Amino acid sequence: MSDHQLRPRTPTPPAPEPAAPEPAAPKPTTPKPTTPKPTTATPTTATPTTATSTAPAPGRRAPGLRGPGPRVAAAFRSAAPALGIYAAVRALGLLVFWVAASVAGKDPLGPLSGRWDSVWYQRIAENGYGYTVTLPNGSVHPDLAFFPLLPALERGISAVSPLTLGGAGLLVAWTAGLLAAWGIYAVGARLRGRGTGIVLAALWGVYPTAFVQSMAYTETLFTALAAWALYAVLTGRWIVAGALCVLAGLTRPTAAALIAALAITAAATLLRGYRERRGETRAGRAGPLPRRHTRMLVGVALAPLGWLAYVVFVAVREGSPFAYFEVQAQWGNNIDGGVALATFIAGLPWPAALGLCAALGLLGWLVILCVRQRQPLPVLVYAVAIVVISLIGAGYFGSRPRLMMPAFPLLLPPAAALAGLRTTRRTAAVLTALACASAAYGAWTLLGAGPP
Repeated sequence: MSDHQLRPRTPTPPAPEPAAPEPAAPKPTTPKPTTPKPTTATPTTATPTTATSTAPAPGRRAPGLRGPGPRVAAAFRSAAPALGIYAAVRALGLLVFWVAASVAGKDPLGPLSGRWDSVWYQRIAENGYGYTVTLPNGSVHPDLAFFPLLPALERGISAVSPLTLGGAGLLVAWTAGLLAAWGIYAVGARLRGRGTGIVLAALWGVYPTAFVQSMAYTETLFTALAAWALYAVLTGRWIVAGALCVLAGLTRPTAAALIAALAITAAATLLRGYRERRGETRAGRAGPLPRRHTRMLVGVALAPLGWLAYVVFVAVREGSPFAYFEVQAQWGNNIDGGVALATFIAGLPWPAALGLCAALGLLGWLVILCVRQRQPLPVLVYAVAIVVISLIGAGYFGSRPRLMMPAFPLLLPPAAALAGLRTTRRTAAVLTALACASAAYGAWTLLGAGPP
């Protein structure tokens, strides 16, 4: 309808009036189209039917329940089956070990909190840094090779409770194991669905060297921090991820893998944002790129601070900017690009060498499956970096399966396959068999030479 049809004026002279185009013309009542209300469209699009493939791109925060209390309660209810299965698996491992140690006439608590790395951590918790051991071959092993977060927690817990330093270390390890299982479940459920998340947490609990999860070591603490940092990245909580990286950097040197995961993901996000911004610039609505990713940049800047702080501490204490790397070299943990691994394999009898090569081939196959599974960039980079760091060092080979245990994303492909079995009974049977095998192997290892 035109302006002239809307004005029922009396006839006027044919000369046009200057006031004709004044804005008194159309009332908002006539051009009102009957716009459909979104009452029926909203419920159909707002209720996701599957949680397997709806993971948003890293950097975008997913909507959730308001307030930390309801979110934590809902997350705990969702993760309860995974936590229960993980606790049952680890309890089975402890029970088998306890029975085996009693039959052998040995103290069960000794291997869990009074041998190997546990002793070094407790000595740092009690006396601080400064202890050095000189081996008969002349090599020097200073305690500066061990990071400070676990000793600090042991000292703090023993100061406010009746627990000894060894008991405090076990409390930290067991509590962190549950938190790690929760974080692993959260990542798995977000990427592949709740069933896969439950199986993923269970598989991590039956890992061949999972007995270390029951010891006063740093594996569970670091894995808990890493899992929740990755989950924070997947949900767009970059500052939380950076803060967790700071703590991980005070726990283990392999925090470098987590730092790299955040940095590479942020770089990819910025590159993608730059490409999108070029299109927005053509449309005339582009804003400054850094402002759109402020939280991400802050989180990435925070991530390396814990690891760097300890490296600087060692450098100042020893009076050398490369003191930390010199300390690691004294322990034989320097990076040699895999030369020590190749030399070790070459020195084995051929049946053992073939078996080890088959195990490394299986590891490579898992990495390929993770790539084919299209795991998100931070998860994939973290897992691959953990594997690479564990294999290219010159340290003792027996430690490497333990060092790779935090790379839980490698278990996502088998977890998805097990969760996809026809019946839950079959999945439970496989997990039960793996749990029994892991418990038996753990008891045999702990009562023998044990993990270095």
